[in-house]
Amino acid sequence: MKPVTLGLAGRYEIVPDLSHTAAAVGNVGVEVVGTPFLVGYLEIAAHRAILPFCDEGEATVGTRIEVDHLAPGLPGRKTVAEAKVVEVDGRRVLFEVELRQGERLLMKGRHGRAIVQLHKLLARAAAG
Repeated sequence: MKPVTLGLAGRYEIVPDLSHTAAAVGNVGVEVVGTPFLVGYLEIAAHRAILPFCDEGEATVGTRIEVDHLAPGLPGRKTVAEAKVVEVDGRRVLFEVELRQGERLLMKGRHGRAIVQLHKLLARAAAG
């Protein structure tokens, strides 16, 4: 693992479609982008920020998510997730995150990720 720098930022842009709605995962009639998808966009932005700091055989994994869902997101509109490194503690990295559709703030909060040895992670998962 290479040292991760404070202030480093990652970004993820997507135009969600109907398959990303709450209705698509069972919340009948709720044709807005589902919370799990929005959280996933934030995770991707954070992952992208620190992926270049991983050595071969390393990966990033989410460790914590603490966000406020402030407004509904609509399918068919460009959605932008941004993550900024605010704290580094060894292999653990904390981000401030936010998600927008245009000027509308949909989510805001913090997200933690860790840089891990992939073989160790998979071995732990397999061991149950």
